[in-house]
Amino acid sequence: MKLRFSIDYGAAWGEAVHVDIQYMNKGALLQKADVALSTQDGLTWRGETDVMGPRQRPVTAIRYAYQVVDGAGRVVRREYDAVARLLPLNAAHNYTLDDGWRERPMMSYLFSDACRTAMGRGKDRTPDREPSEPVPLFKKTALFRISAPQTGQGSRVAIAGSHPSLGEWDPRRYAKMQYAGDSIWTLSLNVETMTEPLEYKYVVVDEKTGLLTEWEGGMNRRADFSRMGMGEVRLLDGGFLRVRETEWRGAGVAVPVFALRSIHSFGVGDFGDLKRLCDWAEATGMSIIQLLPVNDTTMQHAWSDSYPYNTISVNALHPQYVCLEEAGSLDDADLKTAFNRRRQELEQMATTDYVAVERVKGEYMRLLFNQNRDSIAKDKALKRFVKDNEEWLLPYAAFSLLRDKFQTARFTDWKEYAHYDRKKVMKLLKDNFEEAAFICYVQYVLHSQLLEASRYAKEKGISLMGDIPVGISHDSVEAWAEGELFNLDTQTGSPPDNHNSRGQNWGFPTCNWDRMAEDGYKWWRQRLKRMEQYFGAFRLDHILGFFRVWEIPEHAVDGLPGHFSPSMPFSREEIEAAGLAFHQEIHTRPFINENVVRRLFGIHSQYVKDNFLYPKGYQLYGLREEFDTQKKIRNFFGDPRDENGRWIRDGLMRLAASMLFIEDEKQKGHYHPRAQAYDQPIFEAMSQEERGAFMRLYNDYYYDRHNDLWCRTAQRRLAALTSSTRMLPTGEDLGGLPPGAAQVIECLRILSLEVQTMPKERGFEFSHLEANPRLSIDTISTHDMPPLRLWWEEQRQSAQRYYEQIMQRDGQAPDHLSAMLAGEIVARHVYCPSMLCILALQDWLSIDEGARNPNPRQERINTPGDSFNRWQYRMHLTIEQLMGEERLNSKIKSMIKGSKRLADKHGQQDALL
Repeated sequence: MKLRFSIDYGAAWGEAVHVDIQYMNKGALLQKADVALSTQDGLTWRGETDVMGPRQRPVTAIRYAYQVVDGAGRVVRREYDAVARLLPLNAAHNYTLDDGWRERPMMSYLFSDACRTAMGRGKDRTPDREPSEPVPLFKKTALFRISAPQTGQGSRVAIAGSHPSLGEWDPRRYAKMQYAGDSIWTLSLNVETMTEPLEYKYVVVDEKTGLLTEWEGGMNRRADFSRMGMGEVRLLDGGFLRVRETEWRGAGVAVPVFALRSIHSFGVGDFGDLKRLCDWAEATGMSIIQLLPVNDTTMQHAWSDSYPYNTISVNALHPQYVCLEEAGSLDDADLKTAFNRRRQELEQMATTDYVAVERVKGEYMRLLFNQNRDSIAKDKALKRFVKDNEEWLLPYAAFSLLRDKFQTARFTDWKEYAHYDRKKVMKLLKDNFEEAAFICYVQYVLHSQLLEASRYAKEKGISLMGDIPVGISHDSVEAWAEGELFNLDTQTGSPPDNHNSRGQNWGFPTCNWDRMAEDGYKWWRQRLKRMEQYFGAFRLDHILGFFRVWEIPEHAVDGLPGHFSPSMPFSREEIEAAGLAFHQEIHTRPFINENVVRRLFGIHSQYVKDNFLYPKGYQLYGLREEFDTQKKIRNFFGDPRDENGRWIRDGLMRLAASMLFIEDEKQKGHYHPRAQAYDQPIFEAMSQEERGAFMRLYNDYYYDRHNDLWCRTAQRRLAALTSSTRMLPTGEDLGGLPPGAAQVIECLRILSLEVQTMPKERGFEFSHLEANPRLSIDTISTHDMPPLRLWWEEQRQSAQRYYEQIMQRDGQAPDHLSAMLAGEIVARHVYCPSMLCILALQDWLSIDEGARNPNPRQERINTPGDSFNRWQYRMHLTIEQLMGEERLNSKIKSMIKGSKRLADKHGQQDALL
């Protein structure tokens, strides 16, 4: 049995098209193969391979996808394969596959689990029919295949064409296709006697009446079977059906799991509460529940661990989200009473006591584990979970053990375990088997509960949306066990701006994208595959990070010594061609003279010169070696309590970053203009001509030079991520994106985020909701913003202008936002053109005086820039009470239904066709 591949693709010089093949036996993977295709004209790529498999388990089908490989063997591009190319095989035939490259289709959201779930088409990814029997094969077989996610229940795809077997274009004599599952339709045709070229089109017919309801658009399709051999099956993959798409619209709620509250809670929201929230979402007509990250953040067993974006594992779930009630009951009556008393104490608090909850839930789970040790040891599902997830689970278990042993998550302090060694790790787990088993057990319980919550949600037509931080923590399992995928000697942050003159240093290492690209971004694809178990959609936090990051060297404390990555630093020749005579010693080192010292240190000038500086000549000074980086200075001073110590420390930190250019770490002899270098002493010392030359370089670097590079970079990275997942991709694209970024995001069908008070068009204070793009999520506030009512009270001037300009009201805006005005604002958002409208729970509650929190200041989740912020917000109502708020729920459902965001759960939204 031979497979012959043919595809048209205009590859760049040095690139080649390959086929990634998976050989299957009744759904089970047998082996993989990579087939390199060749070309004679640079456009049409062809190749063939023999189908080889074990005799005991013959190959019954293949799954395959095309990808582009560069000269170094790296996968640089892969076609959209979230919808699999799956071909059943018959050993008596050879197969010729005439394919076309699959770009991500405009209607790709119809394939997403989120859309299919909302429209009642998500069960096992077979919308509303069971897969049909394999199509019959002939001596010469034409096998037609088309993907048609637009068709709903009651519709069938057929073919009409020029040959009598296809009705000779008679709309009453089409050839019906068979449904193969996952929106795929197939038809086999005996072409042994077909001597003339065939013209045909796909059509949609009504299953009840048999009437042809729609012809696909575009030119007729053509095929010539005159050169086919006996026993040959020729696959004609038609791509995606060219008819109008179903315009899906949905609504949802954004709420962190930790914020949920029910009569079953134990001091914090949990995965059991998430199921209960699904009942409310269903009652109000919602189809999406958006969450913050739910991964483990346990580093110090302290309040600082409450930050959900600083995870120790991108795979492990946070133990605080375990539902103790569902995990199991303790046999000891006294213990049950004691824990019930502690639960009541925690539930009486308005917010979450993070440390107390962690301690109490940890104690309960350990008691439960010890009590059920025998049955747990025999649990086959648990064993299967450990085996299926050992790639990440065992390093996580070892990390947790060592974190508690050394009382720090900073693995560089773990002595002989500072560098990951699999043999040492396996021995550690064996020597600490009981504790490791407990860690795996807790993860299994969490996985089971979140999986059950996801299944429960899907049954109600609701999808969960996960959140993906773009970075990882320096103190994490990934940094320890997969360090080669990250630049651990760098940090991520943001450049200085009008709000923060020294920039920000977030402390996360940057991704080693070159290394990740070598295997086609396998790390990212596996991460998304694991998330698919639970989520129908995902949010890429800070999507700008896929375009470029602000990369800060390890020795820096703030964001000033950073530079863009990827970037194109200037060579010495480019700098001098711009008119600036380059002097490396002067331009890449801190510029320190008497005036600078006096200005920064005043009465401490002599002390600073005597203890921290050395003379360089020409009345210039340099920082002594033991103080020549910000980190060295910080380590020396620590956190001085006296004002003079802080004065000197901060001044020296400024000096350490007061250069004009920063040399690139990888490209020696190439230089980045330091951010806001025009405010530095060296700039003041330059001539007018030199300043002009530098500013030309500066403006080119920060505003023009990299735009195309960043867009190409993001296109490559994001395409690799989104092309292989069935989750609906969305991105947080607020802030300063480079020109062209919006087009990249739209091209990849990633839903943008639209916030009316943060317009993307410059020069405006508010955006117009009617101008929201179709492929977007509309919201009023995010977890990093004050909710609507709090914004109204804190930003009085902006609220007044919003009242006048957007709401078209006269007079003075009220000091407090009434439920009536809040309802008007919410309704405007729900009725906007965005595909999804997902509002914070606090903003949904704001439309009803009886349901809203009396104190809006208790509704804020995070205050950006406040490193001491405690992520402790919780609902002031229980979910059970929320279910009883009939007036509120009726208002919400009326809005959602009236805006046509309420799917009928039968595969269609007829009013929108």
